[in-house]
Amino acid sequence: MLIGEVARRSGVSPRMLRHYDALGLVRPTGRTVGGYREYSPEDVRRIFHVESLRSLGLSLKQIGRALQDPAFTPSALVGDLIRWTEDRLERERELLARLRAIDASTPTGWQDVLRVVELMQGLDSHSAARRQQAVLSPPEGVRVPAGLLAEAVLTETDPNVAGALRWALARSDGGGTAVLTAGMRSRDAGTRRRAVLALAELPETPATTAALTGALADGDTRVRGQAAVALGRRGVTAAVPALVAMVVEGDNDVEAADTLSTLSEDPACAARITSALVDELAAPRADSAPRIRLTQALVELPGRTARQVLRRLAHDDDRAVALVASAFVGVLDSGPGGADRAVEDA
Repeated sequence: MLIGEVARRSGVSPRMLRHYDALGLVRPTGRTVGGYREYSPEDVRRIFHVESLRSLGLSLKQIGRALQDPAFTPSALVGDLIRWTEDRLERERELLARLRAIDASTPTGWQDVLRVVELMQGLDSHSAARRQQAVLSPPEGVRVPAGLLAEAVLTETDPNVAGALRWALARSDGGGTAVLTAGMRSRDAGTRRRAVLALAELPETPATTAALTGALADGDTRVRGQAAVALGRRGVTAAVPALVAMVVEGDNDVEAADTLSTLSEDPACAARITSALVDELAAPRADSAPRIRLTQALVELPGRTARQVLRRLAHDDDRAVALVASAFVGVLDSGPGGADRAVEDA
């Protein structure tokens, strides 16, 4: 089979076939009387082998070794190819994010593009001070794209720079919500924590509320807690179980109790919160601390039921719980209208 026919059947150009011949990758086994290359069926199969390995990203040198060395094993090389490909994809994702950020800034000329690139370089600086300056004092005339700020938020570990980024993002056009929501799907808990903090500071929209609600099922307690507090402040009652769990576990329990108190301004929600706290108080526990925190959370709730529970807890078998409840009952009874409440609750 002559080179032209081989090229048509294999899809490999005659020039590349000659290059393979020169490298010793695929040398035709025969020559015609006129000296033209003549390929056997085995030569053609080898061409397809070469093309198959090229499609995996192997260099021609690596392909030659793979086809010529019987002792050559593919496992190490394939592992290297996976790592190289992952690195390349990451670089391409970063490039794509940069291009999208430039496009989102709606540049009217190359000077606008260069200003956005200057901002990106500032955000990529190894100096935390320079990164913060890039956020708070962007190049003149640059409208900082929300998506760029959101991308930076997800990777920023310096607390001062992270705070500046969240501040700027909350005052942007709101376009960073999708980026932060995607960050909530990261395998890295730190990335998810940074994402939920930023989402909590964005203006309340259906998209941000949905993302925060999804975070209530996160496997990381800090992510769940941050989402629960943010949702509770927005009046979302779905946060109640997570907030109660925070009180039980002692994880930012004071803020969780304050948020439950805010939610309890709705009478229907107050009854639900009181019931949840009472259920947790009834659960057997070896340590007094969770029940003391639950008792403290009850004090913040309005309504007759919460006060009745406190009065019962003043006679609890656990002396530590009883002392705390007694002190709170005394404070409630000594306040304005305390005597009347005591009669009502009796």
